[in-house]
Amino acid sequence: MLQGGKGDRDSFSSKFGVLAALTGSAIGLGNIWRFPYVVGQNGGGAFLLVYILFIAAIGIPVMMSEFVIGRSAQLNPVGAFKKIAPGTKWHLAGMLGVVSVFIIFSFYTVVAGWTLEYVIQSVRWILFPEKFGFASMDNAALTQFFSNHYESFTSGIWRPIIWFLVMMFLTGYIVISGVKNGIEKVAKILMPIFLLILLILV
Repeated sequence: MLQGGKGDRDSFSSKFGVLAALTGSAIGLGNIWRFPYVVGQNGGGAFLLVYILFIAAIGIPVMMSEFVIGRSAQLNPVGAFKKIAPGTKWHLAGMLGVVSVFIIFSFYTVVAGWTLEYVIQSVRWILFPEKFGFASMDNAALTQFFSNHYESFTSGIWRPIIWFLVMMFLTGYIVISGVKNGIEKVAKILMPIFLLILLILV
């Protein structure tokens, strides 16, 4: 997984890069966007306890299995299963993983595109508050302002599509750049920022 693998295969250059990339794949938008709502709707602390138990009983063993398979095979999911279980149908499990990632990617890029749009708008709102008249707004007026912005953004199809395409381009560029110069480099920057945002929200 770290640099020095088979042949000229691109790989991570540091343990922190591996940790940042793995954390980024395990902790995503759902932890800010959907998970708190699900916890609140399903019992709060009791739900968290059951959730943690299932992670310990199922999630961690499956994750460790993936690490072992990937580390030993040094191949993509389909190729790894073909190598460790030749002549069997286990390569379909690898294919299922690839399909699952594609399905997740198909809606995450939409949500991430919306997030990127709001990040850029937030910078404008912070740098030029007088342009939007925030100083004279009470809570009700602020709520109405952001509600109007949301309705304006979602009333047509082109703005969401444009931000979706921007996110697709950025994601594709990072992946094409490779493990070391793409995924690892970006993960080292974005994951600390993400954890800082989580701490601020808490």
